[in-house]
Amino acid sequence: MRDQLAALVTQMHSSGILYSEAVREFKKHFILTVLHKNNGNQCKAAKQLGMHRNTLSRTIAELELD
Repeated sequence: MRDQLAALVTQMHSSGILYSEAVREFKKHFILTVLHKNNGNQCKAAKQLGMHRNTLSRTIAELELD
């Protein structure tokens, strides 16, 4: 997995993607994956993500995932 991540980071950097954009996309995909695995249940997803449900809700709004 580390090799795949390293290759992805190299590809993103070569494409001119900024750090802030990369972090935002990572957060979006990570959170959406965990939410999907929990059938949209934010309480369960927040627990698996290691964050408070309110923090998850705020992050979802910030990333415009609604």
